Amino acid sequence: MSRYPDFVGTLQLAFTGGRIEREPGRRRDAGWCAALLADEASRTYALIGDQAVLRKSEARAEPLFTLAEAATFGAAHEQVLLGTDEGSGRFAIGLDRAVADELKRRGLLVVDIRSIAIQGLVPAGHLPGLAAAKALLVWHARHRFCSVCGAPTRLAESGWRRDCTACDALHFPRTDPVVIMLATDGDRCVLARQAHFSLNMWSCLAGFIEPGESIEEAARRETQEEVGIACGRVRYFASQPWPFPMSLMIGCYVEALSTALTVDHSELEGARWFARDEVAAMIDLHHPEGLTAPPPWAIAHHIIRAWVEDAGASG
Repeated sequence: MSRYPDFVGTLQLAFTGGRIEREPGRRRDAGWCAALLADEASRTYALIGDQAVLRKSEARAEPLFTLAEAATFGAAHEQVLLGTDEGSGRFAIGLDRAVADELKRRGLLVVDIRSIAIQGLVPAGHLPGLAAAKALLVWHARHRFCSVCGAPTRLAESGWRRDCTACDALHFPRTDPVVIMLATDGDRCVLARQAHFSLNMWSCLAGFIEPGESIEEAARRETQEEVGIACGRVRYFASQPWPFPMSLMIGCYVEALSTALTVDHSELEGARWFARDEVAAMIDLHHPEGLTAPPPWAIAHHIIRAWVEDAGASG
């Protein structure tokens, strides 16, 4: 029996299903935002690069702090409003890397968000907030100067815009779209490995969507580029925010029109066809060679598993 719970039909993807209301119509209201900052019920996530500050607890760690607590962590590069939760403000602050050791000496945890998700260190309901916080703060760190004229930019609209101080250009946060797809041919599919994958793990193909390209075109192109397979029909499955650093994974199935593999070794360590039964054994951790599929926190797991269980997902 698989150690993984039955996710098919529920799709409990990490970084999705958060409770924070983003409040797009109110976050430009300076008075309303000031009231949230003065509200003792408001809370904030504190990030240091790709790491989050956590308070230890007997069960799972706590990633939210009062604004007063967070103010003792050090000066923030940015403070952004993520939205509200039952009317209380939810913020995120970006801290300097130099404060990490001091916070650890104070008994706090400083852990990268990927490890937080993999290890289940915080309640799952906090992952969407942490993902939004990380992606938004990374965007601010990378857009301190105007792409139009090169002048410095300043934070605006509670963190959801940067304004040029010289030419008045407005800059808004961006998300990088990525296609992640399973190429199928009847009862077999293509899985691949990258060098940075955990030992023995095989996963879907993936790649960034290029300018002027549709999801379907990108899925076909990336499959052709990485493993040399021509593809026809493309079917959408689901999507997942992916804060590494600020992407959206768009899950698809692609119908293989050819089967000979030509692996791009500049991108992949290897790729091969797998039979449905073999992939099922990988998901259940019973593969004779010890091969595994991605864990349930990643959309790749759900794309592969839905195909294995033939939940109307085959390409």
